[in-house]
Amino acid sequence: QLQASGGGLVQAGGSLRLSCAASGRTFSSYIMAWFRQAPGKEREFVAAISRSGGSIIYSDSVKGRFTISRDNAKNTVLLQMNSLKPEDTAVYYCAAGSRIITPNPAPHAYDYWGQGTQVTVSS
Repeated sequence: QLQASGGGLVQAGGSLRLSCAASGRTFSSYIMAWFRQAPGKEREFVAAISRSGGSIIYSDSVKGRFTISRDNAKNTVLLQMNSLKPEDTAVYYCAAGSRIITPNPAPHAYDYWGQGTQVTVSS
């Protein structure tokens, strides 16, 4: 089970940190990712991190502004979001994948999803 938190309302240029807490003892066996979905749009890849944290990928739209990290001892994956823009407004979801070998930007690669947390960036 995945529980995302940390969303909220922030002005453009501000920062937020999202957190995703996972239950169970096998967190380190999952590749973790963040996706987002804006109203009327398809779910969009944001960032993904390997089991050890040594391999990370980002979408071009967030590269240089967002940072994904994980703490396997705390069963947590974080998304630090800086220099936020109004176009970052969306519901953000964390996801866990057990079948993939490396971080993957495709939603179908992930097996489990959190409930989502709303991020709203005002201009």
